[in-house]
Formats: sequence, C-alpha cells, structure tokens
Amino acid sequence: MPNIDPNEIIIKEVKTKSELRRFVQFGVELYEGNPYYCPPIFFDEVNTFDPESNPALEVCDFILYMAYRNGKIVGRIAGIINHRANEAWGVKKCRFGWFDFVDDYSVFCSLIDAVAEWGRARGMERLNGPVGFTDFDHQGLLIEGFDYNAPMASLYTHPYYIAHYERYGLTKEADWIEYQITPPKQAPERMRHVVDLVAKRYNLHTVKVKSVRELKQRYGYTYFDVLDSAYQKLYNYQPMTPRQKQYYCKMYFPLLNFDFVTMVANEKDEIVAVGLGMPSLSEALRKCRGRLFPFGWYHLIKALKAKKMTDFDLLLIAVRPDYQDKGVTSLIFNEMTPHFTKYGIQRVETTAILETNHKSLANFADFEYIQHKRRRAYIKSLF
Repeated sequence: MPNIDPNEIIIKEVKTKSELRRFVQFGVELYEGNPYYCPPIFFDEVNTFDPESNPALEVCDFILYMAYRNGKIVGRIAGIINHRANEAWGVKKCRFGWFDFVDDYSVFCSLIDAVAEWGRARGMERLNGPVGFTDFDHQGLLIEGFDYNAPMASLYTHPYYIAHYERYGLTKEADWIEYQITPPKQAPERMRHVVDLVAKRYNLHTVKVKSVRELKQRYGYTYFDVLDSAYQKLYNYQPMTPRQKQYYCKMYFPLLNFDFVTMVANEKDEIVAVGLGMPSLSEALRKCRGRLFPFGWYHLIKALKAKKMTDFDLLLIAVRPDYQDKGVTSLIFNEMTPHFTKYGIQRVETTAILETNHKSLANFADFEYIQHKRRRAYIKSLF
C-alpha cells in the first residue's frame, strides 16, 4: 500500500445532500463553546444552497468545497458568481463565502485556491469576499468586536482568520461598522421636533400593520421596492427579482414582532421608508445549536413572543432616494422608541453599515451608542 501522509489536505466538491449537511454542520462545530457565535437556523442554511428553494441561485453559479485531513473536515468554502450583480456593476468578480477553517494556513490556501481556479476558469478577474449570494446573506470578515454578541443576521468569525487573509494578499475593498445603542426612555427632544416638521412639510405619516397578511394585502411587495431603490448604490448590491422578494418575505416576516415594523408613507399612501427589527434570537439559537427539532422551536418561539427582552436587533432602515436627506428616519425612531421602553430593551444592535454611508450613520447621532464592531470585504486579482 502507498504511504498516506496524515497531514495531506484533500479538497472535495460537495455533491450530495449528506455532504451539504456536513458542510453546514462544520460551520457550527468550529465555534463550539464560543459564547458570542450565533448558529444559523440549520434548515434555512441548507435550503440556501437549494436552487428550488433559493431564487438567488437563478442568477448565480456556485460551488462548494470541503477540506479534509486524515478523513476529518478541517475547512469549507463557497465559490459564487453573481451574474446579475456583476452586470450591474460592470465587474467580473468571483465571490467567496461560508469560508471557515481551522487555524492552519495550508488549509486556508487549499480552499481559497480551489475557488480562485474555479472562478478563473469562468473568466472572472477578481476574488471578493467573504460575501454571499446577495446582500441578505452574511458578509464581511469580523475584524473588531469579537467579544460582543453576534446577531442572527451577522457573520461571526475567529480572530485568527485576519492573519491568513492578509498573508494571502487579500486587501480591503470595503468596511462596515456596527453600533450598539442604549435606547432612551423617550425620543430625544430634537428628534420629536424634527418629526413634526418633516411630517407636515412632506405630507408623511407612519404606517403600522399587525400581520404579514395585512402588509401584503395593503402594499403587496412594494416595501421591497423601497429597499431596492435605497440600496442600489451600496456595495455589491443587486436588484431583487420578484421571486426573491417572495422568498425573503416568506423567510423573515413570520419571525417579526410587528410592534417593530414601521413604515412611512406619503399622501398617496406610497411607502417611502421602512424600518424593522426583532428580538435577538442569538441566545435561543445557541441553546438549540440552530436545530428546530426536537425542541429548538420552543426556544425560538419563546424569544419571539417575549413580553420583556434585553437585546434587540435593528435589521434595516431604508429610505426611498427621493425622500433621503429630509429627516424621514426620525419618524421611524420616534415610533419605535416607546416600544423599546415597553419591552425593557437595554441594548439595540444595528446592522452593518458601510463606513462611507454617512447618511445612514447620521441616523444614530441623537442616541447614546458605541461603535463596537467592524467587518471587511476583501479583494484580490485572479491574475
């Protein structure tokens, strides 16, 4: 028999459903015991790579690899080509995401080299990540804030990843920052004054709905049109297809507490701004390790239906471009603030905001906050 080097790294493409489940599970097991990591909902994560389930795959090619050493999984990576985004931005990027690995540079290189070769063979010119199929997937390597809780919507990574990225020659293309806000007991006085002025000047009013059904009956999917228009100039963004809008509605809206879904409409009852958030599910997902069965659903339902909570995830705020720079977000925060008090919320975690997106960052100027996290998307030429 030939000698087998136990240190040899073998890269295998993920082809079967059982391999896909191992691919997802490795991303959870690598963070075993970490008190800040938030595992994904396992079922949803598997479906992310199912073309019949995830409409983003209609505009993307992708490949999944796992690295093995001595029969044990030591890393994973996804290679992605988002054709719709590449066309919109006039680039030829091969994305990489779901990139997790043990602290070994040879494992890192073996995985990312495999994706680089895959992208190069398809005419791609640059390697870009960590990002997902779309902006609604996890993106941005965590480079600051490792000892803070990771929300369900954010990527958490080990600190040792940074050195491997930089050693490989990947360089910064974009940074996001995140704030932790201490909500006030009531909206700041200056904000309340702005609310009255903005509402009168632009004939705006806040809209509250109580269910997904009511939202769809009244507005269809037009709230996603607001997201598309608001985010179109942001990093790597691709316009959503109609099926993607339905997909994200089905995935995320059943999780929402509609006390924390606020829309702003004009005199025509057109939605011009959207703000939404949800109770933090991080602790519930850690308890069940992302598995809904047999009892994981109980922890999630308990967190979602809680009458009191300490931590809250502000998922997004989007304003239609023709209503930006007019103080419209003040209406959203003014409406949300009493609910922060009602539920006893002590900490609000913002989503990742591009460091160059000064308009969004300015939304939090009236609040007490700390900038506690930073994450980065990297780039490298494939030639």
